[in-house]
Amino acid sequence: MSPAVSPTEALSPELAAPSGTAPGEILLELVDDDGVTIGTGEKLWAHQQPGRLHRAFSVFLFDRQGRLLLQRRALGKYHSPGVWSNTCCGHPYPGEQPFTAAARRTAEELGAAPALLCEAGTVRYDLPDEASGLIEREWNHLFVGLVTADLEPDPDEIEDTRFVTAAELRELRAEKPFSVWFETVFEAALPGIREIAGHDW
Repeated sequence: MSPAVSPTEALSPELAAPSGTAPGEILLELVDDDGVTIGTGEKLWAHQQPGRLHRAFSVFLFDRQGRLLLQRRALGKYHSPGVWSNTCCGHPYPGEQPFTAAARRTAEELGAAPALLCEAGTVRYDLPDEASGLIEREWNHLFVGLVTADLEPDPDEIEDTRFVTAAELRELRAEKPFSVWFETVFEAALPGIREIAGHDW
């Protein structure tokens, strides 16, 4: 895991949706099997079968007690609505650094920027979502860190939030549906998670 970095400076006010796109269109960065950028593609198109490999990020933030912050995705989202997942996930704008995107999007969704954010590796996966018919073909950059500010979740993005211990996470996963990518990104991020939150994880 890389040294801890404060994300405050990463939240540039100049960041905006890429220019030259149609209204409502969101472009993702398409990558090859080595994670090298090869172009761009529209977000929904990239998630429709057979899927196009693209860059993504996943964030796992913990409080001072070592509890993981989970979010339940808003019911109005077209992809994986109403399921539990990690603190935040999303896609960098084309040309945007994954660290910058992770810090930006966490602040946008949760109303609280990370107090600390560290790189925790990458993971590639191809995961179909039977409920939506979409597929996650992602080169995912993983981040772990701390959150200390009060949360103000965006209701268009988040239905609910919860801080959980490792034991409470196991119980919740046995009872409630989680995103199709959660297990894969969680397992890949575990070494970094344990550096931040301890070996109980």
